[in-house]
Amino acid sequence: WQTIAGEHGLDGDGHVNEASDLQLERMNVYFNEASSNRYVPRAVLVDLEPGTMDAVRAGPFGGLFRPDNFVFGQS
Repeated sequence: WQTIAGEHGLDGDGHVNEASDLQLERMNVYFNEASSNRYVPRAVLVDLEPGTMDAVRAGPFGGLFRPDNFVFGQS
């Protein structure tokens, strides 16, 4: 997601950073506009262990995802 966000001119929180018209043209293929010019991935992250999801959230692009798009098993 880091690469795709960079190709579309997004930072780690999903805000546009001086993107060109070409970068914004197909934004809706990978992202939905959430609010105030913030984009979130059109993705659901699934894993059996909640620790994996915690690692994604703590990473540099953890703020890009909606919290309700994380699905993980309970131990």
